[in-house]
Amino acid sequence: MADLGRGALAGVAGSVVMTTFQKLVEMPISGREDSYGPAQLVQKLLPVKPGSDAGMKRLNYAAHTALGAMWGAAYGAAAHQGLRGLRGTATTFGAIYTQDLVMITALGLGKPWTWSRKEATIDVLDKVVVIAATGAIFDRFLSPSDR
Repeated sequence: MADLGRGALAGVAGSVVMTTFQKLVEMPISGREDSYGPAQLVQKLLPVKPGSDAGMKRLNYAAHTALGAMWGAAYGAAAHQGLRGLRGTATTFGAIYTQDLVMITALGLGKPWTWSRKEATIDVLDKVVVIAATGAIFDRFLSPSDR
């Protein structure tokens, strides 16, 4: 159970790393605008309707961070089973990315099979960054074996 909590904490930090990567590297190169996918997901699942652009941005960041925490908990579960480093990152990526694609499809938020190569590459790259950062943070700073 403690590994799930440590993983969630690492996932929050990983989502900060991913957001920084998106804002400073990926979006300037790709020309992509901000995405509100996390906020749209919350709006599909919960009775939440922001009343302003600022409210939508806050919801998006909150949802983005919550997703990072959940994905971090998944890394914590993998680490608990002895999967760390590249194996833990690859296992967690496979699980969360598959879940992400199924969920956005099932909820009508997207059709991944229609994405351009550029859109798919950006999506995969951003998710790799968050999971790799989460794993590195967990393994380096939050692993109980390091205490």
